Amino acid sequence: MSTPIQASIRYYRRGITRVLWVPTIASLAAPTRAELTAGTALEGETGAMGGWQTTSETVPTPALGSRFTPVVGGAITAADSSLTFWASKDGDDVRALLVREATGFIVWMDEGDVPDQTMDVYPVTVTSQAKVRELDSAAQIMCQFAITSEPAENVTIPAAA
Repeated sequence: MSTPIQASIRYYRRGITRVLWVPTIASLAAPTRAELTAGTALEGETGAMGGWQTTSETVPTPALGSRFTPVVGGAITAADSSLTFWASKDGDDVRALLVREATGFIVWMDEGDVPDQTMDVYPVTVTSQAKVRELDSAAQIMCQFAITSEPAENVTIPAAA
């Protein structure tokens, strides 16, 4: 009999997931605790998110000798990505932090900031700060991001200082 996959411990993301804006990371594959601590925790003001995942395309490799067309892995791309924040009536909100053209890193700690668990590190440029205007909703600011190079996925979270 085959060995079954490890049973997951399912969780609800709100209250657990951490998302950071980190201005500088020397090595995507190994951010330091000092670099992460120098970042800004965004989850407390994040009302929505979109994207933040990579996908791989496939490339067909047909051969004249077969009717079957096998495929190989192709380009890796990242979805258009955004974070939507609550706007402040006094204007003192995310607009001062994530200004258009700012470069840095969005770090996702999906299971929380737990040493030896994993995080994803996205090198980004802020491309816009759109004001979300809807009649019957609280005011929000949607920040959109260009993912500028391949993210580092499943990177070990360093020990706390």
